[in-house]
Amino acid sequence: MSIEILVADDQELVRTGLAMILDAQPDIEVVGQAVNGREAIELAQELRPDVCLLDIRMPELDGLETTRRLAGPDVVDPMAIVIITTFDLDEYVHSALKAGARGFLLKDAGPELLVQAVRAAANGDALIAPSITARLLKTFAHAGQATPVQPNWPLTEREEEILLTVAKGLTNAEIADELHISLSTVKTHLSSLMTKLDARNRVELAMWAYETDRV
Repeated sequence: MSIEILVADDQELVRTGLAMILDAQPDIEVVGQAVNGREAIELAQELRPDVCLLDIRMPELDGLETTRRLAGPDVVDPMAIVIITTFDLDEYVHSALKAGARGFLLKDAGPELLVQAVRAAANGDALIAPSITARLLKTFAHAGQATPVQPNWPLTEREEEILLTVAKGLTNAEIADELHISLSTVKTHLSSLMTKLDARNRVELAMWAYETDRV
């Protein structure tokens, strides 16, 4: 089955270009295009795509509010959101990650990284282009944030190791290779970390790692 994608960007040239790159992949299908956040929400709720690729700055509703409505804490069935932006140090991107986005991508990242980001989001991974993401998270980790949440239960030594690899932007397969453990074991530890930290996804795990100066 193809990964179904919704692309939302108010610039026609950018939107069309993104759609063409993604549609050229044998396992990806662009099922909808939106010119603003309001249209993106309507199409997303109608089409239920596997991944929504949203520009951070759009008319009517920006990418932040659109993300919050599609993947925020109060959303029963949150969607996989990847934010695309022109700037790698944009406070709105950090807010979007807090609102439920799984990751973000720079518009000049190139076709290969775009495809990787979409596939990763569809598979539940995130933090594509880890060097960029890490810099953003580090920059905003303590900016106006409240005291980081405390774990419901203490983290084990192995969970601390897993947490650091997630903060570095590694996928599940890469974590398994680095720590010499099985993929199922990685998933078990991630699930435990999310439970202990009340995190909804690995992006929130990574942000917690930065907020608590573990990275």
